[in-house]
Amino acid sequence: MHKAIADCNESLRLQSGDAGALNARGTAYLKLDQLDRALADFDTALRAEPKNAFSFYGRGITKRLKGDTAGADSDIAAAKQISPDIAEDFELFGVPAP
Repeated sequence: MHKAIADCNESLRLQSGDAGALNARGTAYLKLDQLDRALADFDTALRAEPKNAFSFYGRGITKRLKGDTAGADSDIAAAKQISPDIAEDFELFGVPAP
């Protein structure tokens, strides 16, 4: 997981604000239970791409784990509206549906 974070950091060094790298790093932080870092990455990714289902879903899962049920439900619903199968994408990365 730490290698994935290092790779994302390098990608972001080369292309600041890349939503894909931010989402990948956010997912790695999520799996490491570094929830504040995960949330920051998903927030930044959404500023770069405001309609990114992956960012919304990742942020929703993170909010749920932090105890923000209303925020989690809102973000997950937004993600599923953009991409109905988004939960399956996260399961491929080892993050089960909430």
